[in-house]
Amino acid sequence: MAVATEKTVIATNQKHNSLMFEIAPSILSADFSRLADEIAAVEAGGATVLHVDVMDGHFVPNITIGLPVVKSLRKATKLTIDTHLMIEEPNRYATQFVEAGADMVSVHVEADVHLQRTLVSIRDAGAKSGIAINPATPLSSLEEALPYADFVLLMSVNPGFGGQSFIPTSLDKLRRLKRMIVARGLDTKIEIDGGVDAGNIAEIVEAGAEIIVAGSAVYGKGNATESVRNLIDKGTVWV
Repeated sequence: MAVATEKTVIATNQKHNSLMFEIAPSILSADFSRLADEIAAVEAGGATVLHVDVMDGHFVPNITIGLPVVKSLRKATKLTIDTHLMIEEPNRYATQFVEAGADMVSVHVEADVHLQRTLVSIRDAGAKSGIAINPATPLSSLEEALPYADFVLLMSVNPGFGGQSFIPTSLDKLRRLKRMIVARGLDTKIEIDGGVDAGNIAEIVEAGAEIIVAGSAVYGKGNATESVRNLIDKGTVWV
């Protein structure tokens, strides 16, 4: 009996830490007629980041929100505001979003020919700089700019619309990105966006994602507060 008890204690002690991650609800899926309430609901559930998709109708086939909304959001919440610029020539606007109140700004590697300069300008303006990368874009495109990024936003759907299904090959890409960051001795965080839900969040966190963007999985389930809590519960991986 004593041996069995000792084995139980050892097994328990081997799983004493959980992988850390944050939930970033995407307001693209929220009800804009009651946006303040929608933000309060996810904050109550444990969300720490608010993801804001900025689309220009050129880089992606959709038009969403811009600087005035980010300014209004800054007045309405203390959550970290994470702006994802899905726009052409993001270098022209990145620091303006910092001035509007964004804490994190990501620009697409596919859209910015002077990516390093843009990342540095975001940092100099006082925000965290991020590189966003589309599903079909190879990770090799990040190599030179990676040291200037505080985070990488890995797209697990093609950007432009909410409610899409997770692209399965994104898991392998996520693992490879994590290895790349570790091998270079960087502390760059990994954010993932697209098709994440309660059914796949655990394996996504286990593969290396630290910031989880969720739109339909939060605002499309009826109760946003409970949806965030459920994602946190399902995504908790003990190691």
